[in-house]
Amino acid sequence: MNVLMLNGSAKQNGNTYRALLEVGRQLEQEGISYEIFQLGGMPIRDCIGCGKCSEEGCVFKDDAVNTFIAKAKEADGFVFGTPVYYAHPSGRILSFLDRVFYSGGGAFAFKPGASVAVARRGGTTASFDVMNKYFGISQMPVAGSTYWNIVHGRVPGEAEQDAEGLQTMRNLARNMAWMLQCFQAGKDAGIPLPQTEREHRTNFIR
Repeated sequence: MNVLMLNGSAKQNGNTYRALLEVGRQLEQEGISYEIFQLGGMPIRDCIGCGKCSEEGCVFKDDAVNTFIAKAKEADGFVFGTPVYYAHPSGRILSFLDRVFYSGGGAFAFKPGASVAVARRGGTTASFDVMNKYFGISQMPVAGSTYWNIVHGRVPGEAEQDAEGLQTMRNLARNMAWMLQCFQAGKDAGIPLPQTEREHRTNFIR
């Protein structure tokens, strides 16, 4: 089993990465492999609602959206990490995930997800809440921990000092691994996935 993680910070080795790395190390101890996908500092366009999504993903191919979708199809679980900017997630991770879920949302259904927010001080729970919205609309069970999934640190390296935050990351990994093992046991027992209705799309604006 494999968990795909997304580092939504432009700093590839900053505090957000450190938080995800703590999750990954614990996942490995639980027998689960992981990959941290780096968003990096390259430009990321917003979704423009063009309606040209395809089986390959987004019509625009000048960034890593479709590469991430391809990896998501093979992954069993997800952790999305973001730094906190003005009490909200980074704009780049929201632009990225909007396009990923619009054009490749089917890759995520019935797979557990979790979000992680990293900040100097405030805005973590608001950012955590925003990130979790992707899971609820995509039929994704949410993995929790023993506190909200937050780590504190301003400059790279400071997250190392947040003992409780890193503990929360390890407990998140343990819970994610347990969920993945339970889901696999259900598959092995022949329990089918829920049937999903999609016939009704009510539009109240005429």
